[in-house]
Amino acid sequence: MTFDEYVHERGQALLRLGFVLTGDAHLAEDLVQTALADAYRKWRKVAAARSPDAYVRRMLVNAHLSWRRRRSSTERPAEVGEDVAGLTPDPANGVADRSHMQQLLAQLAPRARTVLVLRYYADLDDAAIADAMGITESGVRATASRALAALRRGIATRETVQETR
Repeated sequence: MTFDEYVHERGQALLRLGFVLTGDAHLAEDLVQTALADAYRKWRKVAAARSPDAYVRRMLVNAHLSWRRRRSSTERPAEVGEDVAGLTPDPANGVADRSHMQQLLAQLAPRARTVLVLRYYADLDDAAIADAMGITESGVRATASRALAALRRGIATRETVQETR
């Protein structure tokens, strides 16, 4: 398989993974471009790997974690306004719930977010996640457990605030 064929087949899947990791379409494009540029430079080694897709996915994850470590600012997305009336079911509440979940995910440490994205979005098992991130399987499970606990706390806090309104 040539590099061009690989990008044609897997480029969109990598872009979706990049978006879930970063939460931003433009950053996802930059992240995928960075990972693919690295893959192009090492294409012979990537193509000879047992699983080129896993190899490139690991490059993408490593680039994401590297970017997060170097990030100079701590920008956070603005909160979405709540439904003031709250009298009738509003389809916008689903959008607000998804936005809230994206905000909670963005607040997680890069490693925790990456573990959750690889587990629930990329549907990888603990062994594949450990391989992709270069950590142990028990480290994957511990990180996932702490990350899920943080998400539950964030959801519970939001529900408590909504009940008081």
